[in-house]
Amino acid sequence: MDAERYDRTRPHYPAALVDRIVAASPGREVLDVGPGTGISSRQFQAAGCAVLGVEPDARMAEFARRTGVEVEVSTFEAWSPAGRSFDAVVAGMAWHWVDPVAGAAQAARVLRPGGRLAVFWNVFQPPAALAQKFTAVARRVLADSAYRPDGRSPLAAYQVMLDKAADGIRQAGAFGEPEQWRHDWERGYTKAEWLDMMPTQGVYTRLPSGQLNDLLAGTGQAIDEYGGSFTVEFATVAVTAIAGR
Repeated sequence: MDAERYDRTRPHYPAALVDRIVAASPGREVLDVGPGTGISSRQFQAAGCAVLGVEPDARMAEFARRTGVEVEVSTFEAWSPAGRSFDAVVAGMAWHWVDPVAGAAQAARVLRPGGRLAVFWNVFQPPAALAQKFTAVARRVLADSAYRPDGRSPLAAYQVMLDKAADGIRQAGAFGEPEQWRHDWERGYTKAEWLDMMPTQGVYTRLPSGQLNDLLAGTGQAIDEYGGSFTVEFATVAVTAIAGR
């Protein structure tokens, strides 16, 4: 993963969600699980929090450190808190890489009484007509790939991860009933901006270079036919629960 590209192109999270998590936590010491280049960590710092990141990718962790985020390199499940505790454990676009039960149990161990676990994802929804073109391109280019689109809406696809996270929290047995919070917002993209971000997204990070280049070319043509720019509707959805209830 190109850390510089990731940090440059990946969308941030709505300030309203960050503020809501901070306000619903007992204090401002935050553990950020899988912060990558520190996008989410810097937003919590800007909201007045002291943040420690736990990131398994050393290259991402080094980039985050250069931006002022304290990061320790480890998977969350294997990380040693060394007696430290936190008011909130958060994870932006990362919890699907964590075992949902072991991760929730680890979060419970490091949270202070009444502390909050909040894991969240940005769900992208381009305009419907353009989304159909994107899907057609991906189905053509990835026809023989396990990554071929299955036809579900973005939110339906993410709901699987949201449900898995909630079930893991329940199974850990150390939290109150998980809630789902949603914040809607939008952002405009040019063709260049969208194509710059695509290689950082999910399954596209695993594609052979030839397939990725074909996918980018087809997607770029679709954007050109649409007019060269477009607005993406985002739903940032969090699964959250309080420790010790």
